[in-house]
Amino acid sequence: MRRLQPGRVSEFLYGRNAVAEALRGRRRHRRMLVAAGLESQSRIATLIDQARARGVPVQVVSRAELDRIVGPVNHQGVVLETSPYPYVPLDDVCVTDPTSIVLVLDHVQDPQNIATLLRTAEAVGVQGVILPERRAAPISPAVVNASAGAVEHVRVALVTNLGRAVDDLRERGFWIIALEAGAQAQSLFAAPLPLPLALLVGSEGRGLSPVLLQRADVRVMIPMFGRVTSLNAAVAGSIALYEVVRRLLSEAE
Repeated sequence: MRRLQPGRVSEFLYGRNAVAEALRGRRRHRRMLVAAGLESQSRIATLIDQARARGVPVQVVSRAELDRIVGPVNHQGVVLETSPYPYVPLDDVCVTDPTSIVLVLDHVQDPQNIATLLRTAEAVGVQGVILPERRAAPISPAVVNASAGAVEHVRVALVTNLGRAVDDLRERGFWIIALEAGAQAQSLFAAPLPLPLALLVGSEGRGLSPVLLQRADVRVMIPMFGRVTSLNAAVAGSIALYEVVRRLLSEAE
């Protein structure tokens, strides 16, 4: 992130997939920078056409200039200067629909895990994602790149208190499902997963906090049959999201 002038802040997204999805997303773009010599490559030429179609200026610069702007990352010869990530109000995520799925992430701090969960969330069509303002990875350019730009199409709300946000979801008719192993947990593949549903996924090390676990209607775990006793947050959350969708599709048949 880089401040251009008082009151104006830019983010620099990088990577061809991330830039392509951002050009189709909700941000306000200021310019696209392309490494000299790549303008005629098919994928870059398509991005240039998409940017110009949206009225985004395109500048050809040296690769060294791109390196200077975004640092030692694999920018693939394209950088998009744009507005900060457009978080949404909690009310935009909590709208009740009979098939609504909301993903609640409890202090997940690894950017790669956040990116994977948000990419899966977009793929399964979740209504929105809720993150805490503190002690969680923000939606940074690194997260956008790692999600291949999928996060640009997800509604993400930041909240100061996850417990109150979960209470709000319950008051609106959501079932609260906690993904957390333990004596009270049922198998994900046998437990009831009624909709609308809020899936709670905990941090990489500590799992879900007690204040969220005590709010859960159902506590589920993923059965493990090998020598490894747990999955990371991104893998476990993705499996759980697809199990919810599998149930939904089965009921529709």
